Amino acid sequence: MLFYRLYRDKEGRKVGFVQGNEACVEAGLIAGLRFFAGYPITPSSEIASVASAKLPMVGGKFIQMEDEISSMAAVIGASMTGIKAMTATSGPGFSLKQENIGFASLNEVPCVIVNVQRAGPSTGLPTQVSQGDVMQARWGTHGDHPIIVLSPSSVPEVVELTIRAFNLSEKYRNPVILLMDETVAHMREKIVLPLKSEVEIIDRSITTIDSSEEYKPFDDCTLVPPFSPFGGKLRYNITGLIHDPKGFPTAREDEVVPLMDRIHKKIEDNRDDIVEVKEHMTEDADILLVSFGISVKSSLGAMKMAREGGLKVGVLQLVTIWPFADREVDIVSQQVKRVFVVELNMGQIIREVERACRGRVPVEGINRYDGHLINPQEILSVIEERMK
Repeated sequence: MLFYRLYRDKEGRKVGFVQGNEACVEAGLIAGLRFFAGYPITPSSEIASVASAKLPMVGGKFIQMEDEISSMAAVIGASMTGIKAMTATSGPGFSLKQENIGFASLNEVPCVIVNVQRAGPSTGLPTQVSQGDVMQARWGTHGDHPIIVLSPSSVPEVVELTIRAFNLSEKYRNPVILLMDETVAHMREKIVLPLKSEVEIIDRSITTIDSSEEYKPFDDCTLVPPFSPFGGKLRYNITGLIHDPKGFPTAREDEVVPLMDRIHKKIEDNRDDIVEVKEHMTEDADILLVSFGISVKSSLGAMKMAREGGLKVGVLQLVTIWPFADREVDIVSQQVKRVFVVELNMGQIIREVERACRGRVPVEGINRYDGHLINPQEILSVIEERMK
């Protein structure tokens, strides 16, 4: 059952007052989402609910799996047939997906994983907000693996970044994590869904080779090998083991190292295309707030209050969390006297900010981890106290 309605404006765009979770599915459909597998878990369940209602309308498929492990496996299987696929989860479910996220990373399977963060550890506070999965999103699966992580701070940004998540996933043949949080997921804001003609929609590159003997699914002659839908005309092997360009297991150094280097280089060499930040009044700032997700709204509120009181505060919003925006943080931090990192955890992304600032400027955390939002006045109070 849907609890929202969309209306058409004069240009034919869909307009509505919707939750972040609802907006995620609507944007996914624009990007080409046609398969969803998942298991209900608070606070992401609305994504599965809306997907179950909407996907059949466009010829897509929804399936509720028996658990999060099989959900991620089903998404991988669907994507390997050439379909754009997504799953959504939270907390413990995200933990269960990690092994198969690693499988998708190694085998270069395009897919989108939405993690609506809630407070933990374990089952934690299922209905409360948190931003405690930042490091898990990067390092949750074992081994050296490439990953892209995006973080929306509003419902309109959910639309923007869901489409971007699919595009990046398809372009680089890599899993992309949309790292939302409970408040963004359940907050309602006005959205205007773009027409397909108004946005760039990227589809994975398909091989032109028509011989299974000649096709190399993991060809090391290019950073992002052209794709062939599994089960189609070309036959090839997929394994969770390190593999050669043909997809068969290998332990040869001259095949292991090139594979590992390539799957990382396709992200690292394109970091300027992937990494995105937004700067808010940083030009003349003496104090910089670095934040992401829902904490950006609180940081912007604190910035406004501080400016009214004569303090030159600016905000650097991390839209892309991984790869980390070290260059962007480095540049902005060179012109300020102090950096504060605002996040709803005990201090995770602050480690990366400190590294990027290279000891040039003091870096301090402003944190809350009791399941409640940090408000602008709390942030401002810390700033005023520390700047005395």
